Amino acid sequence: MKKKVYSLAAGLILLLGSSCQKFDNYDEPQETLKGTIIDKGTGQPMQTEVGDNGVRIKLLEYSWSDNPEPYFFTVMQDGTFNNTKIFKGNYNIEPQGAFVPLVQTDGSGNVTVDESVTTDIKGAVTLDFEVEPFLRVEWVGEPSNDGKSITAQVKVTRGTANPGYQQALSDVYLFIHSANPYVGNNNYDQRYVKHLSGDELNDALGNTITLTTTGELPAGRTYYIRVGARIDKDIAGAKRYNYTDVKEVQIP
Repeated sequence: MKKKVYSLAAGLILLLGSSCQKFDNYDEPQETLKGTIIDKGTGQPMQTEVGDNGVRIKLLEYSWSDNPEPYFFTVMQDGTFNNTKIFKGNYNIEPQGAFVPLVQTDGSGNVTVDESVTTDIKGAVTLDFEVEPFLRVEWVGEPSNDGKSITAQVKVTRGTANPGYQQALSDVYLFIHSANPYVGNNNYDQRYVKHLSGDELNDALGNTITLTTTGELPAGRTYYIRVGARIDKDIAGAKRYNYTDVKEVQIP
């Protein structure tokens, strides 16, 4: 008799436990959004950094709400993006970075410019965005080294004629990292970087800038370098850099 009572009690506990469980019947996100952030003036992919202070994609899903919470994901260093874990739905899509914003408002919060895209994401969707970067940072020749340091030259020019984004040049960095090509403001060796700011940047725009790493670089290594420059302008809560592509330098 006791055995039957125990069995009945155990069965009731299992039944009550199962009735309290919440089951998620939603399919896992399987849709894809991919594309490239392109410099409108050159037609080339826009160089950035991986992480929150690089270029990010802002998504607003309007499938279930007229006032959704934004969802963000980051763009790769070479300006491409490929998110394969998005729920099927209707989205507003807006990239944000060191370029003239695609969505702009006036002092009262009224939208004056809107070049974002609203579309259904189902299957694989490809979207390329043409943008006007604040700055273009271009190599002048190839980097050189003397076995102890690396010297590079760049030219920094305006990437847009929009007067609202003509702020002064605030920083230029020669970023460096050993054995890691994902180099930039998010990932560098502070012992060797070269940083210019303030009066050092007087008349820098449009002229060749020479940058040499600081300290003595250990020999027998491969180094990855790139130059980043930024203006004194916040976009989505951060002053973001425009970049060259990455160069590889070997110190014998």
